[in-house]
Amino acid sequence: MTAVLHKDGTVTGPAANFIETFLNDKEILEKITFHNADRFNFAYDIVDELAKKCPDKTAMLHVSRTFEERRLTFADMSRYSSKTANYFRSLGIARGDRVMLVLKRHYQFWFSILALHKLGAIVIPATNLLMEHDFDYRFKAAGVKAIVCTGDGEVAQQVDLAAPQCDSLKLKILVSDTKREGWHDFNSEMEACSDVFPRAEDAACGDDPMLMFFTSGTTGYPKIVLHSHKYPLGHYITAKYWHHVNPNGLHFTISDTGWGKALWGKLYGQWLCEAGVFTYDFDKFEPHDILPMFARYHITTFCAPPTMYRFFIKEDITKYDLSSIEHSTIAGEALNPEVFEQWKKATGLKLMEGFGQTETTLAIYNPYGTEPKPGSMGKPSPLFDVDVVLPDGTSTRVGETGEIVIRTDKGIPCGLFREYYRDLEKTKEAWHDGLYHTGDTAWRDEDGYYWYVGRTDDLIKSSGYRIGPFEIESVIMELPYVLECAVVPAPDPVRGQVVKAVVVLTRGTEKSEDLKKELQMYVKKHTAPYKYPRIVEFRDELPKTISGKIRRTELK
Repeated sequence: MTAVLHKDGTVTGPAANFIETFLNDKEILEKITFHNADRFNFAYDIVDELAKKCPDKTAMLHVSRTFEERRLTFADMSRYSSKTANYFRSLGIARGDRVMLVLKRHYQFWFSILALHKLGAIVIPATNLLMEHDFDYRFKAAGVKAIVCTGDGEVAQQVDLAAPQCDSLKLKILVSDTKREGWHDFNSEMEACSDVFPRAEDAACGDDPMLMFFTSGTTGYPKIVLHSHKYPLGHYITAKYWHHVNPNGLHFTISDTGWGKALWGKLYGQWLCEAGVFTYDFDKFEPHDILPMFARYHITTFCAPPTMYRFFIKEDITKYDLSSIEHSTIAGEALNPEVFEQWKKATGLKLMEGFGQTETTLAIYNPYGTEPKPGSMGKPSPLFDVDVVLPDGTSTRVGETGEIVIRTDKGIPCGLFREYYRDLEKTKEAWHDGLYHTGDTAWRDEDGYYWYVGRTDDLIKSSGYRIGPFEIESVIMELPYVLECAVVPAPDPVRGQVVKAVVVLTRGTEKSEDLKKELQMYVKKHTAPYKYPRIVEFRDELPKTISGKIRRTELK
C-alpha cells in the first residue's frame, strides 16, 4: 500500500488513504500526515494489499549462511504470513499474547512477525546472543507466552534452562531442520495450515499494542519499549527520504532481527515504498563475504553502523565492484568524519547519517538530495517536533549543548513509543511536561544542523569545561592504527574529572608509551588542548552490551 508522490504535492496509489505528503521549495519534506491511521495494520494494509497489486514483485532476496538463495514475492509473504497466523492460532496464541522471536536473519522471522500482527499478538524481537539469565529476566518482565526460536547454536538450550522458572511461558517453537524434545516444529507444522486468514472486524490496529523492544541496558536492567500498530507508518520517511530506496531495487540494512534496526531497514518502510529487501543470514560478519554481494545481487541502497563501514574501509575495497549502490546511509553510533571521507573516496558516495532510538523512528537525518556536513546527524524529521533544551527547559542557543527532546504537547506522532511497559516511574521520568527526553545531548549550528555530543550522563566536566566524548573519539579515530575507542571521564582530585581514552589498536600495532604520547599530541593539535586525554589505556576489546553498544560505565 505505497504512495506515489507528485510534484504538486498530491499522492496517489494504494497507500494514499494512509499517507499524504507535502513539499515546498526549501525542504525536501515539510509535512507528512497519516489518514485512517487508527485503523492501520501493516500486515493487512500493506503486505496483503501488495500481494494483490503486484503479487510477483520481489519482497525479499534471502541468502542463507550456506549461500542458498531464496526469492520471496509479496504474494509469498502474504500467503506464508496467513499460514503462520493459522498455525499460531492453532497453538493457542491470541490477541495480546507476548511472543518472543529469536530468529537471527531466517526468512521465517518475516512470516512470524506478520502473522503476529494479523493475530494482534505482541511481538518481542530478541537476539540469539541471549543466555539463560537474559531469557529469565525477559520472560518474566514481559510475561512471554511463546517463543519462536532458531535451532542454530545453543539458543534453544539456554531457553530450556530458563523456561522452568517462568510460569507464563507455555509454548516453545523451533525453526530448524532437526527436532528437539518439548518443542514444536515450525517448518513442518506451519506448512500444513491454511493460507487463508481474513481480517476480522475487530483486528488489532492503530493505537493497539504491537511491538516490544528491550533497550540495551547500559545503566541497568533493560527497559521494555512498547510501540503501537502506528509504528510502521513512522518508517515511511526512514525508507523514502533517508534510505532513498529504489522501488525496483534491493535495500540492504545489516542488522540481526533481534534489534530495532532490522525493522528500520528490513521491513516496514521499505515495503511501504514497494522496495525489496536483501537479507544475508550470516553467522559472523566477514567483509570479504559481504562486499562481493553488492554486485552479485545488484544491491541499490545500503545502511550499516559505523563499525561495519570501518571494517569495509580496512579491507582493500578497490577490488570490489560497488557501482550498483545508489545511496548509502549510516546509523547506530555517531559518525566519525574519517569514516565519511574514506567511504566517499572509495565509492564516490556520501554517507547520510541519521539518528533515532528504540523509542522512536528516524528523528534526525540527512535527507536524500541535501548536502550533509560530515559528522552531523542532520536536521529533524518532519514527523517529530525536535528541540535541544537546557535543564530548565529553555531552548539552547546556536552552538550550545543541551538535551535532545521531542515535543508531544500537541499530540503523539506515529513512530514514538507509548510507554515503558510495566514501568510507570521510568515512563514519567523520560516523558513529562509535554516533552519526551531522549537522554542524548547535541548542539545546533547556525544552519540548523544537529551535532551529537553524547548521553547526558557521559558528559565530562573538567576544570569548569563541559566536554563531549564524541568529538574527541572522532579525532582519535582518524589515526590509522586505531580500530575502536571510547572516551570517558576519570576522577581527578584537582580538576574534578579528566578525559580518559580507552583504545583498541588494529591488528599488528604494538602498545607503547610512545604511542600514547603520539595519540595525546595528535588530539591536542586537532582539537582544543583542554580536551586531550590525560589518560590513555590500550585494551584488546571494549566491553559492550548484547546489542553492541559500549558499556562506558565499566570504563570510567
